[in-house]
Amino acid sequence: MRTKTPPSLDAWLKEAKCHESAPKIGMYLTHNGVVRESARAKVRCGAEDTLPVTGMFFSYEQEKVDAVIAETYKMEGIYYIRVWLNQGELAVGDDIMYVLIGGDIRPHVVDALQYLVGRIKNECVTEKEQH
Repeated sequence: MRTKTPPSLDAWLKEAKCHESAPKIGMYLTHNGVVRESARAKVRCGAEDTLPVTGMFFSYEQEKVDAVIAETYKMEGIYYIRVWLNQGELAVGDDIMYVLIGGDIRPHVVDALQYLVGRIKNECVTEKEQH
């Protein structure tokens, strides 16, 4: 399975600022997740005996992603969301995901970004590190 071409965040922001929701938005926040060399077990749990990551197989379930996006739109002050997820065999440094969220004030947008990315990572994707 081939990986997908990442979108342009500049183009995304330009589109977002032309969207009908733009007058309500005081902040856009982006997230760009990438494949890192350090194993998840080392970074998250402090495991010392992990091998370096050389790549990753990444996939996702679009229906679950769509449901999480819909739930995020229900959060206070959130008016714009765009998500792109890669797929296939990824190398260290490759993009895993891009997320753009627009909302009224910083606390709402920060909370929504953390909520959305966390749920996508925990409920919608499969990541298999290669060593």
